[in-house]
Amino acid sequence: MNIFIVYAHPEPRSLNGSLNQYLQTRLVSLGHSVQVSDLYGLHWKACLDSADFPDREPGARLDISHDSKHAFESGTQTPDVVAEQQKLLWADAVILQFPLWWFSLPAILKGWVDRVFAYGLAYGVGEHSERRWGDRYGEGTFKGKRAMLVVTAGGWESHYAERGVNGSIDDLLFPINHGILYYPGFDVMPPFVVYRVGRTDPERYQQMQTALDQRLQGLFTDAPIPYRMQNGGDYEIPSMLLKPGLEQTGQPGLRLHQRRDS
Repeated sequence: MNIFIVYAHPEPRSLNGSLNQYLQTRLVSLGHSVQVSDLYGLHWKACLDSADFPDREPGARLDISHDSKHAFESGTQTPDVVAEQQKLLWADAVILQFPLWWFSLPAILKGWVDRVFAYGLAYGVGEHSERRWGDRYGEGTFKGKRAMLVVTAGGWESHYAERGVNGSIDDLLFPINHGILYYPGFDVMPPFVVYRVGRTDPERYQQMQTALDQRLQGLFTDAPIPYRMQNGGDYEIPSMLLKPGLEQTGQPGLRLHQRRDS
């Protein structure tokens, strides 16, 4: 299978750097083809701006959705963006690897999403009307592909538990898993999260590799997060509110958007 790793850490000698090398080596040993975009190594331009649309009229008002659609459809996107889109289309699975900085993605990785997930590729796909809000949340360009986050965090695992002071890790990663990956159609695997990274010794690092290896071996066979499909009948139209009675008793906030059997 084809696997595309998008890697965002500025220091190759970091724990993330070591895990990235392990990811590549292990995936190849499992028989997969691997491509990696090292965003810091690429000196990736993080800001989406008018320079991303070289074909637009000089002096015209910047309209991100309109200009993105035009550039995508007319083949006038910048070469760096096109190269990343081709890797996404090539891949059977995508892994986003990054440290959790201020409860979110590093800016360079968010900028990769902003620029690469163009109108017509990752959004603006399918029918948009009063009866249908496009092919998204379980449908779209990347339907049938898988995605997984590999994340490092400085805090203890308990800090990211349901009652932890930082909030549930599933809730913190929901905007990425559900909003960035599931939205354009990926089947999203539960994230692989390493906690308390500042206290890593050789024994603990070996344990990380063993746990990650199990996840890699199940990348195409383990069950994804059972998010509800937008157009699967669970949401009212056109409000897109979850229909009454579908939630489980006591089911916390964002988990409303997972099926009852989750």
